[in-house]
Amino acid sequence: MSSSPAAPSPGPGPIADAAPLSLCAREPRVPADRLVAEMVPPPRFDSVRFATYLPDPDQPSQTEAVQVLERFAAGLTGPPGTGTGARRGFLGFGRAKGARRPADGGGPRGVYLDGGYGVGKTHLLASLWHATPAEPARKAFGTFVELTNLVGALGFQQTVQTLSGHRLLCIDEFELDDPGDTVLVSTLLGKLVDAGVALAATSNTLPGRLGEGRFAAADFLREIQGLSAHFRALRIDGEDYRHRGLPEAPAPYSDEVVTKTAYATPGASLDAFPGLLDHLARVHPSRYGALTDGVAVVCLTDVRPVPDQSTALRLVVLADRLYDREVPVLASGLPFDQLFNDEMLSGGYRKKYFRAISRLTALARDGRALTTAG
Repeated sequence: MSSSPAAPSPGPGPIADAAPLSLCAREPRVPADRLVAEMVPPPRFDSVRFATYLPDPDQPSQTEAVQVLERFAAGLTGPPGTGTGARRGFLGFGRAKGARRPADGGGPRGVYLDGGYGVGKTHLLASLWHATPAEPARKAFGTFVELTNLVGALGFQQTVQTLSGHRLLCIDEFELDDPGDTVLVSTLLGKLVDAGVALAATSNTLPGRLGEGRFAAADFLREIQGLSAHFRALRIDGEDYRHRGLPEAPAPYSDEVVTKTAYATPGASLDAFPGLLDHLARVHPSRYGALTDGVAVVCLTDVRPVPDQSTALRLVVLADRLYDREVPVLASGLPFDQLFNDEMLSGGYRKKYFRAISRLTALARDGRALTTAG
């Protein structure tokens, strides 16, 4: 049998002495204090600032968002948790028509960045965190999933107490996936706003439309409208910067190339994709970041479509953690744009799935260098 042509030979160096790591062999335990300490912008966004965001000149909403957020950060003065700035309604933001008036009579106390995939929302959110005049311990940054995981680890009252002394809470990828999360987050944010904490969030869904397509939104309309009242929504238009002007993502490699690269790259992990999906079901999503600790590149064989929605949503969380940590991915099997079936890509979670495809494709592009170096 002749060998398949044209896959580039891995060239990072000689075969490593040790076998690759296996994510499937890891069962991390994450203490609650680590969850709190890690509520900072992820490594990919350590050095971003408003000045490093490059607005598309054809998209004026991007320039407007930078200007609004710079004023927002400048207005966050006074001791954290005292309500200075927060209680009076930031920047004179007005309320959305029909939105509930905050208890103190001010306007919304937060900003909500809405836009498509890859327009730089997380860059701007992290820039806001960096620009806010407060010690790192007095401002928090995390994904929506990480916030709900924090509540699960600390308990609701302790989470309120822990975050109430903060000047700012940034929530990335704000999504409401089930009724329980709707009530939980609505109640939590209400208490934090009352304590004077400023809010900022990103999402691909406008605040008043959260939850649509995933559960009976009418049954929770009051909670969703309450969340919307906390924010001024800023729409950010543009194309996905992760693929703007870049070459196409590499086609999947052969199992042989992926395996050889894993053995040749110190710190690489190597797993069969179906086995990794099974393992994710046994690890709480709050631990997916710890699952990748010390991993230099994730090598996967036999990538195939995910079998069901629960599995797909777990994969989305893993993709987010890999992207945040800038961990390249090298894979064999199907390309990442075939992970999710048509029903998934037209359903209520479609925005999450498209985000995962975008991020995994970017990581696959990063992984290509490992097969051609040296």
